Amino acid sequence: MKLGVCYYPEHWPESQWAADAAQMAALGIEYVRIAEFAWSRIEPRRDHFNWQWLDRAIAALAAHDLKVVLGTPTATPPKWLVDAAPEILAVDAGGRPRRFGSRRHYCFSSRRYRSETSRIVTHMAERYGGHRAVAAWQTDNEYGCHDTTVSYSAEALRAFRLWLADKYGTVEALNRAWGNVFWSMEYGCFDEVDAPCATVTEANPAHRLDYRRFCSEQVASYNRLQADIIRRYHPGVDIVHNFMGFYTGFDHHRLGRDLDIAAWDSYPLGFLEQSWLPDPVKRDFMRQGHPDFAAFHHDLYRGCSAGRWWVMEQQPGPVNWAANNPAPLPGMVRTWTWEAFAHGAEVVSYFRWRQAPFAQEQMHSGLHLPNGDRDTAAAEVEQLAGELAAAAPAVPAPRRSDVALVYSYEAEWMLDIQPQGQSFSAGRWVYACYSALRELGLDIDIVSPQQALGDYRMVVVPCLPLAPPALVAELAGLAVPVLLGMRSGSKTESFQIPAELPPGPLQTLIPLRITRVESLRPDHCETLVLDGVSYRAHHWLEWVDTRLPAQMATATGRGVWYSHGGENGAAVHYLATWPEPLLLRKVMRHIAAQAGLAVAELPAGVRLRRRAGVQFAFNYNAHPVSLAQGEGRDYLLGSADLPPGGMAAWQLP
Repeated sequence: MKLGVCYYPEHWPESQWAADAAQMAALGIEYVRIAEFAWSRIEPRRDHFNWQWLDRAIAALAAHDLKVVLGTPTATPPKWLVDAAPEILAVDAGGRPRRFGSRRHYCFSSRRYRSETSRIVTHMAERYGGHRAVAAWQTDNEYGCHDTTVSYSAEALRAFRLWLADKYGTVEALNRAWGNVFWSMEYGCFDEVDAPCATVTEANPAHRLDYRRFCSEQVASYNRLQADIIRRYHPGVDIVHNFMGFYTGFDHHRLGRDLDIAAWDSYPLGFLEQSWLPDPVKRDFMRQGHPDFAAFHHDLYRGCSAGRWWVMEQQPGPVNWAANNPAPLPGMVRTWTWEAFAHGAEVVSYFRWRQAPFAQEQMHSGLHLPNGDRDTAAAEVEQLAGELAAAAPAVPAPRRSDVALVYSYEAEWMLDIQPQGQSFSAGRWVYACYSALRELGLDIDIVSPQQALGDYRMVVVPCLPLAPPALVAELAGLAVPVLLGMRSGSKTESFQIPAELPPGPLQTLIPLRITRVESLRPDHCETLVLDGVSYRAHHWLEWVDTRLPAQMATATGRGVWYSHGGENGAAVHYLATWPEPLLLRKVMRHIAAQAGLAVAELPAGVRLRRRAGVQFAFNYNAHPVSLAQGEGRDYLLGSADLPPGGMAAWQLP
């Protein structure tokens, strides 16, 4: 449990570097990320390198025993390179190049840019590989930020056609898989296939899905190019990338195979302001963030690189990029940090050391003001450092959670391509299931469909249109309760309705078929009845054909919750609609009871998380909350009385 910070020595006079480093060490900082946007300073002209300033910056940090996370500068190709090779630029769906003047202005498919990436990363790795102060490398920065995963350049089209030929072998196989007989869309050769953009109306969904898959693979192979070079020159060092919140443009599980550490950039207030949540919720949590936003990503990214993960950028104050940018509640930066550690973070790093007085992010707060004075969060970081020194010996390493939530990036793409209703979102439904579990005080691991599930006591599959055979076999072999959510098993690999109807191969787990689906108007609520009590459902309703008795039905008698089996608590459940939060918690509580899991009755806005033998509690409310008193509770931090935005931790028996 270490603290870090993001620092940009190239932004400040060199005479400040030593003092900054000394202040970082005094504050309790141990890791410092640098150089991820510094290409123009490293190489101001092609093959004319200026390493000396970076050498001195690393030396200044190392003099105070600070560990350097060295970023490759490929997120910001310099102007001289863009002018020399404009073909490296990404192209939007309208055919317009995404030009120089900000960042992330490159196409992942560009052969020229991959060559230039290999060149600059090799030069960096040759110089700093094995350096005693370099504790980790960060590849690039925030892949996909500003919607840059998908490019429609000529280079991307060339690579896509090769990708299709490799996948399908013959164009006849592609035509069959995509159903191109529809609307006379058949191709005579792979070179006839265009990118799925600028069509008169909706492009073929199978075509769009394959293009999303292709673009995702391009990101992964581009990252692997960098990781392979770094490992060649600096074997044994940790390689990390900083993912983003609520970004699904590429498969993070796939890319994570080439990382040692998955990191992400946590901005709870910015995410809340940009979210789909209603204005009253945004108002109530405007200075704290939603209770489940950060935790969701902690649990997601912990599953992307074999359990090792960091927060590379933690919000310390108002940001500059949301519609509204309030300041965190006093104490909230400390609470966010402790929550990350409770979920297993190795490092929490703040963005940034000092607020920039110029350019696009000058309104983005840091730990210090532009003049060097401390900003509000610096005092909280100082407090944290003291708490870590005192509490760390009593906080054991994380352990596996009891509940697995299966999450697929491909599911997001499929249901984004054909949502079948403007109010339906796969991601929001997954998040609703996660929140319901968290509100019951349960710990969750978010895992990919390829993850082994045998060590979990409860498995939730909220939405998985494509159910891989290996996962179906894995689920069939479990002796724990499983919940399958709507739209699971509803598509094949080539984006077609399965011959046996949805839920396709999942019918081997529970004998039912979906014969019709309804996407509901946003102003319509379907009435559900459970145990004689009426509740509401939104967004989606499936018509289920089965001989199984319904555990819950609509007011008109249409079943929406079924279960099958149940020996030793191993029932398979199917939920065919989107229940309101209270009802969804009841469903989750019922299944958790089958799993033998104890649930908690928590005050609204309070969340729990266990880290092995220590229980953490976090109050996301802007008002104080008192926890139920536990007998003989041995508090490591705080007490049963949680202040606004406060937290506590105690030893479990």
